[in-house]
Amino acid sequence: MFQSTLFGYTLKEAPRETESPSHRYLTRGAYINQLGSGIYSLLPLGYRVYKKIEEIIRQEISAIGGQELLMPSLQPGNLWKETGRWETIDPPLFKLQDRHDKTLVLGSTHEEVVTDLARSYIRSYRDLPCAVYQIQTKFRNEMRATGGLLRVREFMMKDLYSFHATTEDLDRYYELVKQTYLRIYKRCGVDALPISASSGSIGGNSSNEFACIAESGEDTVAVCSQCQFAANVEIMEKHDTCLECGHAIRLQKAIEVGHIFKLGTKYSEKMNATFIDEHGKKQPLIMGCYGIGVGRLLATAVEVHHDDKGILWPGSIAPFQVHLVPLTHKKDVHGGVGKISLALYESLQKEGIDVLYDDRDGLTAGEKFNDSDLLGMPIRIVVSEKTVANDSVEIKFRSSQKSELVNQNESIERIKHYVATL
Repeated sequence: MFQSTLFGYTLKEAPRETESPSHRYLTRGAYINQLGSGIYSLLPLGYRVYKKIEEIIRQEISAIGGQELLMPSLQPGNLWKETGRWETIDPPLFKLQDRHDKTLVLGSTHEEVVTDLARSYIRSYRDLPCAVYQIQTKFRNEMRATGGLLRVREFMMKDLYSFHATTEDLDRYYELVKQTYLRIYKRCGVDALPISASSGSIGGNSSNEFACIAESGEDTVAVCSQCQFAANVEIMEKHDTCLECGHAIRLQKAIEVGHIFKLGTKYSEKMNATFIDEHGKKQPLIMGCYGIGVGRLLATAVEVHHDDKGILWPGSIAPFQVHLVPLTHKKDVHGGVGKISLALYESLQKEGIDVLYDDRDGLTAGEKFNDSDLLGMPIRIVVSEKTVANDSVEIKFRSSQKSELVNQNESIERIKHYVATL
């Protein structure tokens, strides 16, 4: 893509209201734009990152048998009254009336809707186990939206729901999802700990959050100094040593990047979602649910991958793998910077490499480099009069202070090699 045609422009200073590093840099880099409190547009750069995260999630969840569907955001209020969550869910629902005085809600989660589907289509133990998921808009009536994409009122979530005939089979699938989540986070460049957690208003028998340790995090987690045990502060209340091994714990700030629940029969019993077991008896479906906020995961990647200049995107989710930056003066004495840059851009595209080409006129080298550091593509390629004179291009990783000059004839293969290592 030519940078001159990219929708949006970078800001030298972050707006006053930006708080966390991800909020500052995503706003300054024109990845996101705030429409209202907790309401954001994903601009083209941000949407490219979002789509790459979404695809990683889709690949991993489909690999464990999740079937993708799409459920409505607009939901009948009577479903929520069936489960008793009409007044109790926290944060409270966005509620509205249609022109026929029917009460509707904007879905903050989809347990009610998916259980309604299950009672329509699951009849026998032969239909079990099964799992369905979606990547879809959710609405949370937050009292205070903070941190850019970290706490919002409208967001995209991957929510997976599983149905089982036995608790043992739920336990099996729950552990499978837990390991799948760890792979998703690793592929997105985020280290996350599964921690024991309170089930809150979602409910169920037990749950695990996935927490990324970060100074900007709103949550506090207790991490054992000896074993792998970790829990949120609600679970650790009245305890100052590890519940598993008895060693000392330390409190750390963290960002919640996912939450999974063993729902059991909480929703199926209330909504009469049953199946006929192998003995011909009617039984309530045993359920699990598993969520990842896609925008929050995007922001968390920035929280853990940035410096004082801007973002350092993990290669797997970077909007572009390469930022091509030609440096030309009004009088390009060698006449080759633009020609070589364009040829390099076209060659890299033919190799299937995502390239952002900074073709903007009238900017100094410093201005272009500052924008490149802010945007945070993993690899920067510089073509200048100096490199042209030496039949070379300059290659630099965003995460490194060092750069190298590579002969033009070798540059494509070298860049392909570096991209393959991202």
